[in-house]
Amino acid sequence: MQADPDTALLAVFDGLADWEPALVAAHLNTGDWRTDGMRHRIVTVALTPQPVVTMGGLRVVPDITIDEARPDAAAILILPGGSSWAGGANDAFVGLARTFLDAGTPVAAICAAVEALARGGLLDERRHTGNDRGMLAATGYSGGARYVEAPAVTDAGLVTATGIAPVDFARAIYELLDVYPAAVLEPLDRLYRNADPSAYLDLFQAATTTALAAPTPS
Repeated sequence: MQADPDTALLAVFDGLADWEPALVAAHLNTGDWRTDGMRHRIVTVALTPQPVVTMGGLRVVPDITIDEARPDAAAILILPGGSSWAGGANDAFVGLARTFLDAGTPVAAICAAVEALARGGLLDERRHTGNDRGMLAATGYSGGARYVEAPAVTDAGLVTATGIAPVDFARAIYELLDVYPAAVLEPLDRLYRNADPSAYLDLFQAATTTALAAPTPS
């Protein structure tokens, strides 16, 4: 895999909860509402080259395998939830997350992926959240004192989120990667969080105004 700081790696595996990373993947990949003309290419990474089938029945052919994923070739590694985390089938992704974090490349995990990171010791020294304090405690991890009651938490390059907060998960990633200015981020968040029709017009106006105000490259 060639180095590309504008690549976002998305872990895929049988039974992944496909709705959890859907919003952030769509906006990163299309670059919608960005005022800098940039986008993050979504590259799917799996344990093997074989197609996987998501919880929603979508068949995904991985772009690369886990042994090809490098922290210097991506802006972030995104780990969705799914039932296969509980059985340890995805433990190799925990090792990949450790490699990325050690190299200073961000990682974002949601739902059951957070519990896997807890079992792997990656939450012991970072503030974090998850589906439930007790569920994380059951992993035997040592980071209980750093648990935060919040939909999503970012600390030391790691985003964690509860599985019922894909909008918060997306926003935390946008903020970590500095994808949107605040003037665009606020109505974008409001549009999906509150289903507020007025947010769409506010979003359009904010994106247009911010783009017009941006300095012209010399």
